[in-house]
Amino acid sequence: MRFEEKVALVTGAGRGIGRKIAITFAEEGADVVIDDIDIESANQVADEIRALGRQSLAIKADVSIASEVNHMIEKVMESFKRIDILVNNAGIDNIVPTLEVNEEQWDSVIDVNLKGVFLCSQAVAKQMMRKGGGTIINISSIGRVFGLIGHAPYSCAKAGVFALTRTMAIEWMKYNIRVNSVSPGITLTELGEKLVQQNPEGYGPYFERIPTKRPATPRDIANAVLFLASSESEDIVGADIIIDGGTTALHPGFAGR
Repeated sequence: MRFEEKVALVTGAGRGIGRKIAITFAEEGADVVIDDIDIESANQVADEIRALGRQSLAIKADVSIASEVNHMIEKVMESFKRIDILVNNAGIDNIVPTLEVNEEQWDSVIDVNLKGVFLCSQAVAKQMMRKGGGTIINISSIGRVFGLIGHAPYSCAKAGVFALTRTMAIEWMKYNIRVNSVSPGITLTELGEKLVQQNPEGYGPYFERIPTKRPATPRDIANAVLFLASSESEDIVGADIIIDGGTTALHPGFAGR
C-alpha cells in the first residue's frame, strides 16, 4: 500500500473520474476526504471508502467560493490534522457556440474549473507548508491543446489550469510541495458508458480514430494521479500527463491509416 497514513482530498469526487480517484487512493491505504456539491453522492462514496477499511469524510463545498473552500479545509484539519494530497478534479462544462456564450455561462465554467483550482491549491498549500510538504495534482484536459467546438470557456479554463500548475510548481517546490497535472481525453465515466451503449454506431467511428482504439477509463486517470502523488514520481515537478490514447499525437491527415 503506497499511501498508508496519508490523507487525500479529492474535489468533485461524488461521481465519475473523481469517485474512481478517491476509491483508488483508499485501496492503496489512504484516508480520503470527498468534496462535492452533491452531498448525497459524496456520502455514498465516503461509505464505499469506509467499507474498504479507511476513514472518510464527505463535505459539500463549492470550490469557486473562497469562504466555502476555507471552511472545507478547516473541517478536514479538524478531523485529520493534515492533508498530504490534493486532487483538483471538480469541473463543469456548457456546450454552447462561442458567439452564443453569455457572461454567466463563461463565469461559471471559469470560476469552477480554474478559480476553484487556485482557491483549493492556495488553501491546502498553506497547510502543507506547516507539515513539510505534500503533492497537488490538477485535472486539466486535452481541450487545452486544441480547440473544442462549443467548449470555449472549458478549453480556456483547462489551458489556465495547465499554466497555473507550472507556476505553482516552481513557486512551491521550495516548500516540498510537488504540483503536476493530468490531461484526459474522452473518458468513459458511468454516464459516458450509458451514452455509448445507447448510440454505439455514433461513437464507434470516433473511437476508431483513437490510436489505441478505445477511450480512457476513470481507472486510467486514477492510475496516473496516484503515480504523480507517490514517491515513485518524486523528481516529476510541473509536468502534465496526457491520457488520450494518442489522440493529440496523431496528425489528423493520417487518422485511420
